Amino acid sequence: MKTGTVMKTMLAAVAALSLTACGSSTAAAPAGETQNIIIGISPDYPPYDDLTADGQLTGYDYEMGEWLFGWLEDNGYNYSHEWKQMSFDTIISAIQADQVDLGISGFTYDSERKVLFSEPYLESAEVALVNADNDEINTLDDLVGKAIGAQLGTTGESCANEIEGATVQAIEDMGICVESLKGGALDAVIMDRPVAENYVAAGGYKILDGALLDEQNYVIAKEGNTELMDAINAAIQAFEASDDSAALKEKYGL
Repeated sequence: MKTGTVMKTMLAAVAALSLTACGSSTAAAPAGETQNIIIGISPDYPPYDDLTADGQLTGYDYEMGEWLFGWLEDNGYNYSHEWKQMSFDTIISAIQADQVDLGISGFTYDSERKVLFSEPYLESAEVALVNADNDEINTLDDLVGKAIGAQLGTTGESCANEIEGATVQAIEDMGICVESLKGGALDAVIMDRPVAENYVAAGGYKILDGALLDEQNYVIAKEGNTELMDAINAAIQAFEASDDSAALKEKYGL
């Protein structure tokens, strides 16, 4: 992708450095060689991450990630990249085990997540989604003692566990979680606001007023992999300064 002209001279020195490749993070690639970066993504969380009808990756995170690596290529960084579809709850452990290099999948900050966080790229919040015809649950206080769902390994799961008396079901796939809500097995599901708004727009659901937690979204990498994260942060800064950022947010209702 064309991303504009940004300090190619300054970045030339960085391009000569090699970063940690998946499965070999203790050894750098020879200078000048292209390093392949593997990105973990969980495509079950629209509008962040999703699959088209024919199984192709789509969503804000995917398109932003493609933009970031297009910018890196245009500006002298020797990276190639590929996406690896994974369940959300396995991405962090895969990063820690050097099976993938980055996670771009709607990650929010949690001190218990032992990873390196990028600069934030989106604002978000944890909210409660309920069926539109539910007349018994109208406020966050009404969630006390209810059956609450959340995606496994998310901060939404942590928020659900803090609801007094709630019975929490942590489900690997968010789509299954929402289907359980629709079918009446759950009273509410906790998720990021943009994801909840996506379900509301499709019909049949409503969002309770207020947020259980205000958050931001980040790209994640292995602790200590500052060289790769410095490159990602430079690309995020360029993305946020571009017209493409606003256009992509508008495309996905963010």
